[in-house]
Amino acid sequence: MEQTKNSVKLEVVAALIWRDGKFLICQRPANKKRALLWEFVGGKVEQGETKEQALIRECQEELAFSVTPTDVYMEVTHVYPDVTVHLTLFNAKSYGEPQKLEHNDITWITPAEIDDYEFCPADVDILNKLKKDKK
Repeated sequence: MEQTKNSVKLEVVAALIWRDGKFLICQRPANKKRALLWEFVGGKVEQGETKEQALIRECQEELAFSVTPTDVYMEVTHVYPDVTVHLTLFNAKSYGEPQKLEHNDITWITPAEIDDYEFCPADVDILNKLKKDKK
């Protein structure tokens, strides 16, 4: 996909966290862009942060949840009308229970349940890979 001239480019990280055959997804708040769509937990990489540091911080801020990123599961670039997102999805280990601090909802789903949720467009290729990998 081509980046538009006026588009802001964002470096974003997210966590693929598994528990008992299910992975964690979060529903975006109603007051944000792409409202109420589902996504992986994560967020923007800030100036001076590594991707791993950003992921640890975002999980703490959004879910009061500690994670340890391990390896990269997949990277994608997606062009939205307002922003181009380069998303790095890390496999991550988690500690404790996630708390709904910022999201509208959080839940654990199996790859077979992916089609029951409406996800952010940037996650589509990742979700297709998850469905394929878990067959």
